[in-house]
Amino acid sequence: MAKDPRLVRAGVSGYNKPKRTPNHKTKSHIVVAKEGDEIKTIRFGQQGVSGAGKNPTTKKEKLRRKSYYARHGETNDKMSAKYWSHKTKW
Repeated sequence: MAKDPRLVRAGVSGYNKPKRTPNHKTKSHIVVAKEGDEIKTIRFGQQGVSGAGKNPTTKKEKLRRKSYYARHGETNDKMSAKYWSHKTKW
């Protein structure tokens, strides 16, 4: 079976597998999201900005994470950039 052309074009290994895009002008990651029959290419994350990480240790990192979630909230929609940003960068 041939690989989906969207996966090839995005350069990812499979559906729902985010990849860094260091050469993209504005966005830091790309993912080809798939939920049911719906497939969508999503670019997310500001280039050059790191999140607070999965396990923030300093007070500053904890405040950055808290502020980010206060601004953006949470989501369970795999077809949104917000979902992938939370999962990958924060």
